[in-house]
Amino acid sequence: MRFAADENLNIHIVNGLLERDPTIDIVRVQDSDLAGKDDPTVLQWAAGDDRILLTHDVTTMPTYASDRLEAGLPMPGLFLIPQDRRISEVIDNLLLIVKVSLDNEWDGQIRYLPL
Repeated sequence: MRFAADENLNIHIVNGLLERDPTIDIVRVQDSDLAGKDDPTVLQWAAGDDRILLTHDVTTMPTYASDRLEAGLPMPGLFLIPQDRRISEVIDNLLLIVKVSLDNEWDGQIRYLPL
């Protein structure tokens, strides 16, 4: 399972995931050439790199993700994480998802975390 963290995702979530499981494949958008790009571009990049996108952007990102799906475009998954969620709860949930998920299980899905 591969993740992409968009620019507004709390860095403590990324760091906590990697601290608890250094084998997790996660790339931050700001560490790529996508820094400052719009949501559709970030979704396109994540899909092209077969990464589930993690974001706090519960306002606009679901709409753009739905647009991709309606257009028949690929989307490995979108996990929306409301800002008010405890970081430890989000990390625990993501680690569980990594542990029990099947390959491509989240394709085309838009989910709020924690599940």
